[in-house]
Amino acid sequence: MTAVIRVMRGFAYAFLPAEIVLLVLLVAGVRIPPAALAAAELTGMALFLTGTVVFVRLWRRERSARRALGELVPEPVLRLVGHELRLMASLVLWFGRRRVGVRPDDQVFPHARDQAALMYGFAFVCLVETVGMSYLLGDWPVVHAIVLVLDVYTVLFVLGLHAASVVRPHLLTADALRLRQGAHVDVLVPLDRIASIRHELVFTHEKTEGELNLAVGSQTSLTIELTEPVNAPRFLGAPRPVRIVRCHADDARALYRALTRTPAPAPADAPTPPQAQALTPKLTPKLTPARTRPSPTPVPPA
Repeated sequence: MTAVIRVMRGFAYAFLPAEIVLLVLLVAGVRIPPAALAAAELTGMALFLTGTVVFVRLWRRERSARRALGELVPEPVLRLVGHELRLMASLVLWFGRRRVGVRPDDQVFPHARDQAALMYGFAFVCLVETVGMSYLLGDWPVVHAIVLVLDVYTVLFVLGLHAASVVRPHLLTADALRLRQGAHVDVLVPLDRIASIRHELVFTHEKTEGELNLAVGSQTSLTIELTEPVNAPRFLGAPRPVRIVRCHADDARALYRALTRTPAPAPADAPTPPQAQALTPKLTPKLTPARTRPSPTPVPPA
């Protein structure tokens, strides 16, 4: 089975670029021999059917569709496709006002507010570009259709980036802090590994080994130092141990108080509870002797 998978991957690596070149030639108006088109279609169909058969056999052996797909498809490709699917699913959850992975006992800390204006601006620019390209490519129907699909997907992609951050807030459970960013970062930090927490605004972040910066709107507001590193996998799955994590939250002070178990300060104009009033002695102002004696009689001028 392993040899068959290797042969399939080799054919796929050669077939997909050839299929892209063939598509570009068709869009450009180059006449392709019918035999070449038929060979390409038959090769693609054979590759698809072979992959389906191998996937079914792996599924029966592993008894898990995820494991079978992981053996059949390279991990970087699987992560890229999974990221795109999570972005599109985040749009649906965003419109339905639902969140991912939130349990009743979890404390929720959103973190997408400070990037909303920027993401909406990007989406608007992409929308304007879509309208402009549709007008310019009106005389080339095939090119117009392809570019229109790409432009519409770009708008959905930008909105999906923001929606993924909205539906995946930071979560604080009884024993761990779950930090997330978009649909590609999900780090679990055990509370017993936290050495120190600082509430500080940082606007400049340099890539340093052992540090993870989850900036939102180019800023982080909490710095967490750990006693032992935790794994924060890179986008394509490579391991990355980190001991310092910088993150951001819409209410960073509330997250800081929750992590340090510090109670929230009472408002300045809040009324004093009756119990506190009973324990607080009433202070009566006392006048000094200087204030109780009558004022001296003024001496007239000479």
